[in-house]
Amino acid sequence: MINNILRGNVLDALIPISRFNKGEANKIFDEVRLSGYKIVVKNNAPACVLLAPERYKELIELIDDHYLLSLAEERLKSDNAPTIPFEKILAEDGITIADLEAMEDVELE
Repeated sequence: MINNILRGNVLDALIPISRFNKGEANKIFDEVRLSGYKIVVKNNAPACVLLAPERYKELIELIDDHYLLSLAEERLKSDNAPTIPFEKILAEDGITIADLEAMEDVELE
């Protein structure tokens, strides 16, 4: 989604707030659904960004992923970071390496 915004023409995404006053909200929401986002302009300055729910979800997931990555990198840099052997974690859940090898492959998106 970020690439779509960067590649897209930002000028096409700008809409004046006066369109809401003219009763065009439904039409604007349809445009947001198609394009993914619109930037509402008030007094020639961006006032807000309208995002389609799917785009909002993508952004939140991207932020979450970035946070988790930075947290993992920070923990890996720490010399005092406690580690738990993989086998101990499996044992706590009653799982063996043989159990893992016998499982079917799972595809993650």
